[in-house]
Amino acid sequence: MEPAVQAQGSGGPPAGAAEGTDPRRWRALWVTLVAGFMSLLDVTIVAVALPSMQRDLHASAPAIQWVVSGYALTFALVLVPAGRLGDAMGRRRIFLLALAGFVLCSAAAGAAPTITLLVLARLAQGVAAGCLAPQNSALIQQMFRGGERGRAFGMFGATVGISSAVGPVVGGLILMLADGPQGWRWIFYVNVPVGALALLLGVRLLPRVACGRRAPLDLVGVVLLGCGVLSLMLPLVLAEAGGVRRLWWLFVIGPAFLVAFARWERRVATRKGQPLLDPALVTSTRGYAIGAAIGALYFVGFSGVWLVFALFFQNGQHYSPLRSGLAVTPFAIGSATAAFVAGRLVERLGRLLTVCGLAGAILGLGCAVLVLWRVPGENAVWYAAPALFVGGIGSGCVISPNITMTLRDVPVRMAGAAGGALQTAQRLGGAVGTAVLPGLFYLVLDSRHGSFRTAVAVAVGCGIAPIVCAFVLAVQDWLRDHRSRPAASPPEVSHSHTHASQC
Repeated sequence: MEPAVQAQGSGGPPAGAAEGTDPRRWRALWVTLVAGFMSLLDVTIVAVALPSMQRDLHASAPAIQWVVSGYALTFALVLVPAGRLGDAMGRRRIFLLALAGFVLCSAAAGAAPTITLLVLARLAQGVAAGCLAPQNSALIQQMFRGGERGRAFGMFGATVGISSAVGPVVGGLILMLADGPQGWRWIFYVNVPVGALALLLGVRLLPRVACGRRAPLDLVGVVLLGCGVLSLMLPLVLAEAGGVRRLWWLFVIGPAFLVAFARWERRVATRKGQPLLDPALVTSTRGYAIGAAIGALYFVGFSGVWLVFALFFQNGQHYSPLRSGLAVTPFAIGSATAAFVAGRLVERLGRLLTVCGLAGAILGLGCAVLVLWRVPGENAVWYAAPALFVGGIGSGCVISPNITMTLRDVPVRMAGAAGGALQTAQRLGGAVGTAVLPGLFYLVLDSRHGSFRTAVAVAVGCGIAPIVCAFVLAVQDWLRDHRSRPAASPPEVSHSHTHASQC
C-alpha cells in the first residue's frame, strides 16, 4: 500500500486525516448537501416554469418537454461511470469539476435565447448533476464512520426528500418574485451564486485523499450500461409525447443490454480487471441488492405521486403552481424532520426503521388519497394535511436509512460506483412512476365516469402498490438480519479498515 501523501497547496485537510477523522468533515458535508440539493431540485423545479418558457421561446410541446426529460435522462446515464471515476481519480476532484460545470450550465440555460440552446444546456447540466450525485454518498462513506455515518446519511436523505418535495414550491416562489416575461430564467440563475459559493467552500473544506495506481475505465461496460439505461428511460421520459407507444420496442432491447453488461462485468472481474460495477456488490455485499430494489420500488411511487397531486390541485382544484406546492408541504416537513432523527436511529434499529417508515408512508398516502377522493371542495386539502404529514414522517424513515443500510458494507474503494448504481436504480424507478402514474390519472379522467377525485384516487393508489412491494422486501431483509444477528459481526467491522491510497 502506498503511503498517503500530503497534497500540495492550500485548502483541504491532509490526506491522512480524510478517512473519518477530518475535523472539518461536518462543514464539508454541508458543502456536498448544498450541491446535491441544487442538482436534485432541478429535476422538479423547472416543471412549473414550462408554460412561460414555451411562450417566450415559441417552442413546440415536444421540444419544451426535453427541458425536463433531457435533464433527467443524462442525469441517470452518467451516475455509475461518474461514481467509478470518483473512485479512481478522487471524489474531491470529480465533485469540484462537476459543480463548476453545473454552475456554468445553469448560467447558460438561464441565458439561452432559443429552445435548442436551452435543451442543450439542460442536457449538459444533467451530465454535471449526474457526476455530482455519486460523489455525495461516496464522500460521506469516506469522511464518516460508525454512528456519525448514520447521522450524515440522515442529513443526505433529508436533502433528497426535501429537494424532491419542495421543487414546485420553490419554483412558484421564484416565478412570483421574478414576475415578468423572462422571469423563468431565474429558475436557472439562482443556481449560479449558490453554486459558486459552494465551489469556493468545497475547494477549502473537502478532504484530499492520495490516489493509488489508476486503472483504465471499463469502456465496454460504460457503453453496455448506458445503452441499457437509455433504452429503458427514453420511452418513459418521452411518455407525454407518445414515447411509450412509439418506442415500446426499447423495453425489449434494454434488458438485453443489461444482461450483456452483467456478463461482461463478471468476465472483467474474473480476469482480475477493474469492472465498472463490481459484481460482488450485488452477489456478496450484504444488503446491497435488496436495498437497491427497495429504493427503486419506493421511488416509483414517491416520484410519480407528486406529479399526480400537482395535476389534481392545479387542473382539478384550479390552484396556482405555488399554492399547489404548498398543499403538499406537510409531507416535506414530516420527511425532513424524520430524516434527521432517523439518521441517529439507524445504527440501533437497522432495517426495522425502513420497515416502519414504509408502513408510515403507505398509511399516510393511503389516508390522504381517501380524503381527497371522499371530501369535496376546498376543505379536502386541510383534511389531507395530517395524513400527508404522517406519510412524510414515514418517507423520512425510508430514504436515508435505506441508503445507510444499502451502503454500510460497501468497501470505501467502491463507494462511488455503488452510490451511483443505487441512485441509477432510484432514477429508473422515478422515471417509471412519473410516466405511468400521470398516464393513469389522465386515463381515468378521460373515461366515461371519470372525475378529478376518482383519477387522483386511482393514480395515487397504484403509486402505493410498489411501496407495498418495497415494504415486503424490507420485512424479509429485517427478518433475515434478525435471525442471523447473533452470528453476525457489527456493520463496521468487516470494512472498518480503509486505505489512504484509495479514493
